[in-house]
Amino acid sequence: MREEVRAYFRAAVSRSRRFERREFHEFRRWLESTRNLVHLSVVLFVPLLVGLVTLVANATNLPFLLFPPLASGAYLLFAHPEERYSSPLRFVAGLTAGALCGWLAIELTSWLFYAGGPQSVHAPSVAFAMFLTGAATWAFGIEEPAAFSTALLAVVSDAPGFSYVLSIAVSSLLVAGMFVLWHRQVYRHRARYLYQSTKGDDHVLVPMRGEHADATAMLGARIAAAHDAGKVVLLDIVESTNEVATDGGRDMEVSTATKTHASHLEACAERIETSINVPCEVAVIERGTESPAKTALGAARESNCDLIVTPYEKSDGSTTAFVASLFRTDMDVIAHRSADGRTDWSRVLVSVRRASDVAHSMLDFACRLTGTSGNVSVCRCIDSASERRDAESMLAGLVETASERIETRVAHESIEEFLADASTRQDLLMLGASAERSAVSRLLSPATFQRLHDIECDVAIVDRRYRPLEQE
Repeated sequence: MREEVRAYFRAAVSRSRRFERREFHEFRRWLESTRNLVHLSVVLFVPLLVGLVTLVANATNLPFLLFPPLASGAYLLFAHPEERYSSPLRFVAGLTAGALCGWLAIELTSWLFYAGGPQSVHAPSVAFAMFLTGAATWAFGIEEPAAFSTALLAVVSDAPGFSYVLSIAVSSLLVAGMFVLWHRQVYRHRARYLYQSTKGDDHVLVPMRGEHADATAMLGARIAAAHDAGKVVLLDIVESTNEVATDGGRDMEVSTATKTHASHLEACAERIETSINVPCEVAVIERGTESPAKTALGAARESNCDLIVTPYEKSDGSTTAFVASLFRTDMDVIAHRSADGRTDWSRVLVSVRRASDVAHSMLDFACRLTGTSGNVSVCRCIDSASERRDAESMLAGLVETASERIETRVAHESIEEFLADASTRQDLLMLGASAERSAVSRLLSPATFQRLHDIECDVAIVDRRYRPLEQE
């Protein structure tokens, strides 16, 4: 009985850990969207900052340290970290200038109109405070909407002299300092902390299939070569027994067909190592009862590969079972359709629909392929002009995570027409496999790569899947 209870408990713990790993993975994928990261930062940091200022206000003699525009200004900083009004200097200078202008307006109008001080809000004081604030922020280039709030607050709240200006400066400095710390240590380096594409996909398996397998092998090699620990494994599957021949020098009897395939792979591996300077291994597997896709997946795991780069295949107008099966595995996959057998790609266009881990992976792969001398562009096609601003913001959030210069393009036309025209000026078009869509959605509208017919450049279809944490 005790053994049964223990077994049940161990099974429950194991299921709980798998659930936690999956939930953690999904949460990390959710955070890979810059917009989601910014929203989470707003929810967490703005309340903490306002609470911190409250503690300081309670412990000091600066009663106006906590003032309403502080919360809205903090929100503006964290919610729009790259926009014009999200400069920490502008934030502090603008709020302080507004407070100073409000205090000066009170002092001057009191001296001019009423020596004993106003008994209520005085219209000339308000108007003069707004005038001074507008003139000062314009003259010094520190336009800050909240500056008018701090100026008006000084007039309507009977602010206690220059201490009001000092309290505004101190509180805004606290908020700006925390924003600078968050921006430099978290936001700028979010790719390092969150995006798995910058950490993996450096061991690449290439199934050598089709007419342009050598070109696909070179694509995989260039992706792997971007990391110091990169390597490439060229795989060929022949019909026979399950024996394996590798370049490790194992002593076994192999068929003539296997020797022929191995010889071809070794020649290709030598060319890759010479031109790309990345380690390249070969493996010839004589297929047994498993499907080619399962055989390739097993070979990838056996050789410790985390990415499969395979030639794209079509049969009767649709993706072959081999490629479709790889897209359904828990391995990252790139299906490469070569147009003319090219082996270098200096101009790459990445097509995205939304910010996601797949989008970040495609940008990472594109930058690996082009290096420092190439050109990477990322595009989004929209259906109406009202979508342009959101699309531009989404693309800006994507390219901010890359150290390379990336061009962004938003096109108001169908994606098929845009990509067909753009392909004449590109070496490679990269797009997602739309694997997250439901079966009904794919039935009603086929994936983008299945609707492209007039593309003149190479095409790379990227699919990323959930992997248990211990496999990452």
